[in-house]
Amino acid sequence: MTVEPLDVDWFDGRHARPRRVRLHIERDRIQVLEPENGRPGRRVVLLELPLAAIDWPERTRHGARIARIAGGGELHAVDVGLWDAWASSHGLRQPLLVRVQLRWRLVLAVLLLLVLLAYGAWRWGIPLAGRTAVALLPPAVDRQVGDAAYAALRQRWLADSALPAGRMEALRRALESSLVRAEGPGREPLHLHFHASRLGPNALALPGGHVVITDELVTLLDGDETLLLGVLAHEAGHVRGRHGMRLLVQTALLGAGASALAGDPAGWLATLPTLMGGAGYSRELEREADEASIRVLRAAGRDPAAMPRLFERLAERRAAGGTQASAGAAIGIAFASHPDDAERIARFRAASLGPR
Repeated sequence: MTVEPLDVDWFDGRHARPRRVRLHIERDRIQVLEPENGRPGRRVVLLELPLAAIDWPERTRHGARIARIAGGGELHAVDVGLWDAWASSHGLRQPLLVRVQLRWRLVLAVLLLLVLLAYGAWRWGIPLAGRTAVALLPPAVDRQVGDAAYAALRQRWLADSALPAGRMEALRRALESSLVRAEGPGREPLHLHFHASRLGPNALALPGGHVVITDELVTLLDGDETLLLGVLAHEAGHVRGRHGMRLLVQTALLGAGASALAGDPAGWLATLPTLMGGAGYSRELEREADEASIRVLRAAGRDPAAMPRLFERLAERRAAGGTQASAGAAIGIAFASHPDDAERIARFRAASLGPR
C-alpha cells in the first residue's frame, strides 16, 4: 500500500522560522521533501537520513508531535491525527510503556499490581529481610546499641530505685527460674534494672539483654507476682527475639523504600508511610512478646488469664489523669504501637490454664 507523504514544519537549526516540507519513508530511510506546490510528481529531496537518526516523540492523547533530528533540527506535526495515522501506517510502533500509558485499564492494572507488591514487601518482604539481617549481626552489636540506649535513659529519665534490695532480688530470681522452666538452661542471662522514673509505671526492653522496670509499675501492681512476672516475661520476649534490632532494621528498610518511591526523603509522602508501617511492625513484635509472656507464665504454673488486671490498672491510672501516666504512655508497655488492649486481653484469656 502506498502511503502519501506527510506535511510537517521543519526547523533546520539554522533559521528561526520553520519551513513547510513533506516526509516520506523509503525502506529504512526518511526523506525530507520540498512541497509539490501544484506540480504533482515533482520530488525534490532536501534531506535524507536513516530512520535511526530520528528521535520519534512519544504519543500522548493531547500535545504536540515533535521529532528531533540527530545533529540538530526538529520536525513538528501540522496535524496530530494525520501524524499518528502516518506513523502507524509505516509501522513506527511506540515503546511498550507508551502504549500501556495510553490505555487506562492497563494503567489501572499496573497501579493495582504496584499496590499489591508494596503491600507484600511491607507485610512479608521487609520483615523477612529484617530477620535475616539481624541473624547475621553478632550479639556484640546488640550489646553496644543496648548499652548506649540504657546509658542515655539513665541520664535523662531514670533514677536509683527506692525498692528494698530483697524485693528486687526476689523478682530477679522469679524471672530467672521461670525463664529456665520455659526455655531450658544455658540461655544468655538478662540484665534486669529497677529504677524510679519520670516515665511513670513502665517496663521496657533494650537490645543486648537490658530490661528496665520502674518502681512506679511495681507499686501500681501492688505485689501481684503473676502480673509482675507477666510484664517481665513480655520484655524478656523482646530481648530473646532481638525485637529492638529487628524493628530498627525494618524501619530503616521501610524508610529507604518509601523515600525511593516518593523521591523526597524529608517529605510527608516518605515520612507518613514510614511512621505508619513502623507502628505496624512494632505491633506485630508486641504480639510475639505477649506469646512469650504466656509461655513463661504457663511454665511457671501461673495463669495468663490474670494479665487483663494489668490493663485494668493502667486504664484506671490513665483515667485519673496523672501526668506521669501520660508520659509513661509514650514509651512503655501500653503505648500506641502496641496492639489494641481488647485484642491483648482476649489473647491472655484464651491462654487460661482453666480450673484446676
